[in-house]
Formats: sequence, C-alpha cells, structure tokens
Amino acid sequence: MLARLLILCALCGALLAPAWADDTRGIAIFAAASLQDTLSELAPEITAQTGQDVILVPAGSSSLARQIQQGAPADIFISANPQWMDLLESQGALVPGSRRDLLSNSLALIAPAGPAPQLDLSAPEKLLAALGRNGRFAIALPQAVPAGIYGRQALETLGLWTALAPRLAQTDNVRAALALVATGAAPLGLVYGSDVLADKRVQRLAEIPASSHDPIRYPAAQIKTARPEAAQVLKFLASPAAQRVFLAHGFLAP
Repeated sequence: MLARLLILCALCGALLAPAWADDTRGIAIFAAASLQDTLSELAPEITAQTGQDVILVPAGSSSLARQIQQGAPADIFISANPQWMDLLESQGALVPGSRRDLLSNSLALIAPAGPAPQLDLSAPEKLLAALGRNGRFAIALPQAVPAGIYGRQALETLGLWTALAPRLAQTDNVRAALALVATGAAPLGLVYGSDVLADKRVQRLAEIPASSHDPIRYPAAQIKTARPEAAQVLKFLASPAAQRVFLAHGFLAP
C-alpha cells in the first residue's frame, strides 16, 4: 500500500465525522502538537509495517481530549501529559489495557537564532531585561496545555513566575509558542526540548531543570470506538524502530 498521510487541523468532532465515516479512511492519530513533525516522518514506516494509512490531527492535548469527548472519530490519542488521558480513561473512552507511556521530554528556554543574551535563571530582572520594554514571553496556556502547565510549575519553582506572569504571550499549543519566538514576535519563550530541533530559527538559551516540574510523560492509548487496526499502529509507535525516530527528534525515553 502506498504510504499516505493526511494532516488535518483540529476541528470539532461534528465536522470531522462525515468526512471519515467510510472504512477506507486511515488510522486517525490525535496527537499533541509537539509530535507533528516526528509522526509525519514516521507515517510512511507506519504504513509499511502495518498496512495502515495515517490521518494525523495535531493540536493541544486539552483541545484534542475535548474533541474526543464530543465524539470526534479518533483511533489513537497521544497526550503530552497524563491529565487529559486520565480524564478520558475515567469516562471509559479508552480500550482497556491499551494505555502506555510512549515518550518523555524536557523544557527549554529559547530565543530567536542569532546573538543571544546571557541569562541567569535565578535572576528575574535579567529575564525582564531580555524581554525589553514591550516584549512578551511565549508559553502555551498555563491553565490547560501541558507545555504551559509544566512551564508554570518550573517558573514557580525557579522563582520567576511572579515577574513573568504579566508579560506572557499565551498560545493554544506549544508549537504556536515556538512560532512566536521563531518569527521574532516574542524575544523569549518556553517550549519542549524537542521543539528546539524543529525550527532552525530558534536557539536554546537554557535547559530547565527537570526537578522544577512534574515528569513530562506522553501517554498513548487506543480509543474505544477505534478501528481494530489501530492496535497495530499503537504497537508500532512503541517499537524500538519508532522510538529511535522519536529520540532523534529530541524526545526522551519514557
């Protein structure tokens, strides 16, 4: 079968369902936005190994979980933190026994590529100076999006949250925060370590200590309404071959 990947914007389930109602559609993977590049690269190998085409729906984990709650035809869900997977599991939306921790990640402070300020994570005034008079600090939504949740935990632990909170540029997903820094719209931002490798227009200024936030885990599971073939795809994503690709993109082992 010729590998075929369709990447869709995250829309509500009511809009997606009619387009995917027939049995010829691919396996729909609802995945955290930080996974988009890696899963796109893996798509041909998924097809080669499982015989299944892939429909990739990347967005913030919170948005995807809500869509699944509303009946969006997801086959596999990969969240960037356990919270949203826990919610779906508590509602009986997952195939029992299919859930597994697929990956881990880190957090990084980034700036646009080029000359960069020397920053000290223990000095809020230096971060504010690097932002300038009107600059904003790009971060995914701290109340809902996993990267933002982890980011707030880290900033609070490091004593930086109070100073930065009034200067935040909050985005719907971590890739949007990455884009703000990559385009120069924000002079600083907080993203996953894997995101730094996804865009050459940004540079890593500092690695955020893992001890400053909860472990970053990416649980994956098969949705109860999924096509049976989804089990093969989920199994492949956890295989050593797929894990090597994830690691090459900056993710960490679970």
